[in-house]
Amino acid sequence: MERRTIGAAALSVGAVGLGCMPMSWAYSTSRQRGEESLRAVHRALDAGSSLLDTADMYGPFTNELLLGRVLKERRADAFVSTKVGLLVGDQHIVANGRPGYVRRACDASLRRLQTDVIDLYQLHRADPEVPVEETWGAMAELVRAGKVRALGLCAVGARSSRRPGARLHDATVRQLERVQQVFPVSAVQAELSVWSPEALETLLPWCEARSVGFLAAMPLGNGFLTGTLTPGEGFEADDLRARHPRFTAEMMAANQPIVAGLRRIARRHGEHVTPAQVALAWVLSRGRQVIPVPGAKRQRWVAENAAAAGLRLADEDLAEIAGLPPAQGSWD
Repeated sequence: MERRTIGAAALSVGAVGLGCMPMSWAYSTSRQRGEESLRAVHRALDAGSSLLDTADMYGPFTNELLLGRVLKERRADAFVSTKVGLLVGDQHIVANGRPGYVRRACDASLRRLQTDVIDLYQLHRADPEVPVEETWGAMAELVRAGKVRALGLCAVGARSSRRPGARLHDATVRQLERVQQVFPVSAVQAELSVWSPEALETLLPWCEARSVGFLAAMPLGNGFLTGTLTPGEGFEADDLRARHPRFTAEMMAANQPIVAGLRRIARRHGEHVTPAQVALAWVLSRGRQVIPVPGAKRQRWVAENAAAAGLRLADEDLAEIAGLPPAQGSWD
């Protein structure tokens, strides 16, 4: 697989990563199978998808424990990215950016992951009660201690709370400007896909100008862009899509032209090319520092996603995608 680099330190990873969250959190709990997920992680590493993206809150904790079973055998094949800053309670999630907590959380993640170093340690969310510089400073200490190789920041996720007239990622850029004064940012993680291209406005250009890696979260639109979901089929109560405005039966039906466009392009590239691969190829075409991190928990999807690294979209393909209707339904 093609390799891409993250940050000024030029950390090398496969062009397509693996989002491990669906194996333990947020998607269809009844369909989660630990042993099957383990095989999927091994398949990803075999295919060159070396970046494994997790977080201590996924489970909570069980996702890191699962990855630790693989890393115990194949640490040299993997680039480990995990996150800190969010605590899961009963029916709620809270931020904790206190330096003491960050240090303890890192040690706990290292134990669960069965490794002595985390390749990329990301701040999941800033704590509104702690200056982000203090949190970032504690994370920088972990780099100097040899427990972490590089630091990343996840984009602020509150679409509905931004200032009137502000763009989606303005708050994230302000955070980045602040923490960059404390210690270099190696990567930013934010949603980017055919149906959620907002990061192209300000966030991705910020990264490009500073040689900061960009981890594209949800590059398959939470599964919608794969073309495998049926409008009206419904989701389990604990599946995040059960509450997402774009996944009502009405909005899924209204957004089918997007999938149809991806399917048309896929057919031009061969009978075995899928809409999901076209969607990932589009993300890959956004820049050399962009690494899509599609979530998956089955070997079949992992292999399909990895193969997208070899798909090159023509100018006419990109123009057709640019002309697709914008997605309907939003958190806004």
